[in-house]
Order: sequence, then structure tokens, then C-alpha cells
Amino acid sequence: MTFEAWIGRETRATDRLDEGLATRWLATFNLAKPLPPIMPQGIHFALCTPQAPSATLGEDGHPARDDSPDSFLPPFPMPRRMWASSKIAFHAPIAIGAVIERVSKVASVSEKEGGSGRLAFVDVEHVTKANGSIAVIETQTLVYREAAAPDAPLSPPPLGDGRFDPTGWDAHRTLTPDARLLFRYSALTFNTHRIHYDAPYAEGVERYRGLVVHGPLTASLLLQLAARELGENRLRSFAFRGLSPAIAGESLHLVMRKGEAGYELAAFAGDGRQVTQASAGV
Repeated sequence: MTFEAWIGRETRATDRLDEGLATRWLATFNLAKPLPPIMPQGIHFALCTPQAPSATLGEDGHPARDDSPDSFLPPFPMPRRMWASSKIAFHAPIAIGAVIERVSKVASVSEKEGGSGRLAFVDVEHVTKANGSIAVIETQTLVYREAAAPDAPLSPPPLGDGRFDPTGWDAHRTLTPDARLLFRYSALTFNTHRIHYDAPYAEGVERYRGLVVHGPLTASLLLQLAARELGENRLRSFAFRGLSPAIAGESLHLVMRKGEAGYELAAFAGDGRQVTQASAGV
């Protein structure tokens, strides 16, 4: 079965960035309410979230996919799904109270053989408007992988003896994302992927070494680091790519520095293993 027919499929959603959502988002990250009431960059991850009924969820917690015209994403036979990367253009900040519209379109579909077996890639373009004006355009890349063998080594490997060295970075923040933070972020984004809250599933089925920190959660923390250094809503572009899973309960080092063509950002595990690569422009 080929999946080119999914290219161009669209789905539309509406939302409102009300006081309740804004307050919950800020509380999750220990941030004060902004004055004027313009939300920090990254809030769009919690807007127009998937609304699939519980009865339609697959084993992993994601909405099930099939070959019907109503299935937005292709029904690849590979069951493991990852948010691999995003490229984001910030056109305007989003105020508390804004009416949100989002149009999501499948931009490309491809398959290939990788070292761990078959892989499938889907690029989805999300255009988010606030009060009728474009606020954020994001191209998100999803990767589908084959099921892990029951005896596959847990990923990532246990922490080594190394230590992350922040030398060479202009800004550095350390925190430990725990299960409470992951739970709240899953609730904010209506994300039911079980690797973020169901440890027996994450370890026994998908063969992760523990609960996995969401890619956009790490991205949101990097955006907050940029805001701390440059000011709120200063970025015009931001791109991030996951390199290795971050595990809940383990320290995460967030760093940033000025580069030749903008800013470089990254997240590292405590032993120096790089988790996320990112870049930003103002």
C-alpha cells in the first residue's frame, strides 16, 4: 500500500486561549502571569490539541489510523510514533482571550529503511491564527518505527560517568523533569501517548529506560531560556530536533549561545549525552 494519497489532506480546529488554560500553562512552568497578558512563546503547543474520542485510541494512546478518508495521518504498519523535529516561524504573539484557528495539512510522506528497520516520515504543516491573523506556522516531522523486540536494550543507555560541561555556552539552566511535570504537560496538550505517563508500557513495550520527556516540553523549556536571555516573544524562528530520549527524574541541562547566523540551543543529559538540538533567530 502506498500513502501518497494522504499528501494534501487537511484538518481544521478551533480553540480559545482562555484564562484557565493560560493559568494552568503558566503554573506548569512556574511562571508569573504576564503583563500585558501576552503569553510566552510555546503556548501554541497547547492549542487546538487532538480531540479523538477515547474509544478511537490505539494501544500506544495515539488516535488510531486507518485507510478511510477521515484518517488524517496515514496508517503505516509501523506502530511506534515519535515527534522528531519542528521548524517554527513566529509571526505574532498570542494574547490571553484570543480566538484560535488552526489548519493542519499533510505536506509530505516518505518511507525508507534504517538501521533499526523500516521508517516512515510525515511532515505536517500547522498554520495557527489568533483573532484572524497568522500567529505561528510550524512544520512538524513525525517518524513511525517498527515495534521494539521484547528483549531489545533499553533506550537510552544508563547514564555514564561523564558530566556535562557548560563551558562555551552563554546561558545554562539545569532542572529535573519529573513525572508530575510530564503529567501536567500531557494534560495541557491532551497527549495520551503512554510513554509519558505509563512506565510499565514505556519500558516493557517501547523499551525506554523510563518515562520519556516530551519533545515539545523540552522545546518549551528552551524557548523559556531564550526568553530569559533575550526577552519575551523576541524569537522570529525556532527549530528543534530530538537526538536522544530524555528520561524523567534525571537532570537536564539547557544551554544557549550566540552563533554566526542566530542562536544555538541544546539540551543535554547529566552525563553529556545530547538530547535536543535547536536553533533560533530574532
